[in-house]
Amino acid sequence: MNNSLPLCLSYLTHAKTLTSVKQVHANLLKTGFHADRLVAGRLLLHCATALSDSLDYACSLLRHAPDPDVFMCNAVIRGLAESDNPLNAISAFVETRRDFGLPPDSYSFAFALKAAANLRSFRVGIQLHCQALSYGFDSHIFVGTTLISMYGECRCVGLARKVFDEMRQPNIVAWNAVLTACLRGEDVKGASELFNLMTFKNLTSWNVMLAGCMKSGELELARKAFSEMPMKDDVSWSTMIVGFSHTGYFDEAFGHFRELRRVGMTLNEVSLTGVLSACAQAGAFEFGKILHGFLEKAGFLWMVSVNNALLDTYAKCGDIAMARLVFERMPQKRTIVSWTSLLAGLAMHGHGDEAIQLFHEMASTGVMPDGIIFISLLYACSHTGLVKEGCTYFYEMRNVYNIEPSIEHYGCMVDLYGRAGQLWKAYEFACQMPIPANAIIWRTLLGACSFYGNIELAEKVKLKLSELDPYNSGDHILLSNVYAVAGKWKDVAAVRRSMNDLKIQKTPGWSMIEVDKVMYTFLAGVKQDDKIIVEAYEKLKEIILRLRLEGGYAPEVGKVFYDLEEEEKEDSISSHSEKLAVAFGIGRLCKGKKIRVVKNLRICRDCHVMMKLISDVYNVEIVVRDRSRFHSFKDGFCSCRDYW
Repeated sequence: MNNSLPLCLSYLTHAKTLTSVKQVHANLLKTGFHADRLVAGRLLLHCATALSDSLDYACSLLRHAPDPDVFMCNAVIRGLAESDNPLNAISAFVETRRDFGLPPDSYSFAFALKAAANLRSFRVGIQLHCQALSYGFDSHIFVGTTLISMYGECRCVGLARKVFDEMRQPNIVAWNAVLTACLRGEDVKGASELFNLMTFKNLTSWNVMLAGCMKSGELELARKAFSEMPMKDDVSWSTMIVGFSHTGYFDEAFGHFRELRRVGMTLNEVSLTGVLSACAQAGAFEFGKILHGFLEKAGFLWMVSVNNALLDTYAKCGDIAMARLVFERMPQKRTIVSWTSLLAGLAMHGHGDEAIQLFHEMASTGVMPDGIIFISLLYACSHTGLVKEGCTYFYEMRNVYNIEPSIEHYGCMVDLYGRAGQLWKAYEFACQMPIPANAIIWRTLLGACSFYGNIELAEKVKLKLSELDPYNSGDHILLSNVYAVAGKWKDVAAVRRSMNDLKIQKTPGWSMIEVDKVMYTFLAGVKQDDKIIVEAYEKLKEIILRLRLEGGYAPEVGKVFYDLEEEEKEDSISSHSEKLAVAFGIGRLCKGKKIRVVKNLRICRDCHVMMKLISDVYNVEIVVRDRSRFHSFKDGFCSCRDYW
């Protein structure tokens, strides 16, 4: 063999850009090695699978190859199957026979089936299955395993199981594939039965089962699997941390992160962003600060995703200044996610003008906005009453940036008009949308009707909602609030009877507060013998008494149902979860410490008034993150300026 051939192949292996690949190709053409099938195949495979921007070049090489073989065709099918447009892989599979006259082999079918799986196309997948049978590949382990995965992606668990059951000697890869297929189709019971039948399980088997249980919300099964694992890797720990974070079990997410560090397991990007996500969702500011120090010390802040997660954590924990600082100090180039996270944080804090300024700053750096950042921008305009600006950006989406508005953008516009009191304009906008308004949009408008007490429009909107989601408790409660504001107590009673008849339960309100790096959760109206609950109620009674004497506090009982006695009405609203959380915080936290509370529902008018009074009388700063935004209470005022 000529000495220059190994050198060319070595250059090809180390070629990391399309330009360098073309240089190697030119050298091969010059030396005549391009005619060698082995060399041509290696070149084509490298372009199709090793580089992200050379797939078109690989396709061109195949078209101009003097005598292509099935290996070359398979390389292109494989590359296309893993690309953004897997349908092209099916076309390449067809061309292998039609244009080149080459019979497909097992790899051809496996890569084409991978494309069908990525497309989630049952029609294409079953056609490929039929062809595989006609070519005699039905018993081939590689093809069979890919068939199982394809049917799993298409949520056809029965067919995936049938392919598996017909395998003569399934290997561990096939077992893992059928486990994944069952869990994709939410057949946790079937997956558990198969898992128990496995005579040999590798680490992938355990991790597949673990991830599937977490995704299906089967937390007990996930805990059991995790405790029984003979060996755990960083994927196992990350699955538990992210899973508990997404399901709202934040203390368990934090606990697993602490245990992960204690056992000396290597931290990875997923576990770090997962625990930061838990901090963000729970409002665990103190734990987040400790994590920030650890990340800085351990040298993890070079990762863009970790910086983005840290930025999001500070924004959602109520410290927008720290979020901005993280943004400004990012060592790597900021991504669209970085800009979106900060802009969304500014929007949640009611800093509409700053959000707009940041958007223009982003545009000036050459980063093109996407649909997601426009949602945050319109949200910012909505929560600060910037109606004109919001309308301008909605127009620019399509006409300047060529972004077609989605249902979320239309929802932001309805919210923009509704919050500003332009209720009928919001209604007309929703009726004239090019896509049908969904329940969320009508519910947004009903909430605005509740705030402004517009009965006529509220009843129209409720009819729309009844067609889409007749059993939603929130809709009935919003309508009853409209009637209560107007003093229509008979109508309030009718709504209550309707809820009882339909057996509709109100979503319970809860609030969380972090004290000494421990998260405490309080439920509205739940009086238990638990020491923490008792402590919160006792402190709340003391606070209310002081507010009455020093701040002139009188509970706003207007929206509490009329058939309660006045004393019961006061007791009902005084037991709202955010009041209990704040009372507990005042009792436990050091003087001068900021109180941070996360609430799952929108803060009510009475709680809003009470928080302003507490901040003034007790000289304490309170930050409440409700379902839609932040409220920072200080010296008797709120950052929302009573516009929420």
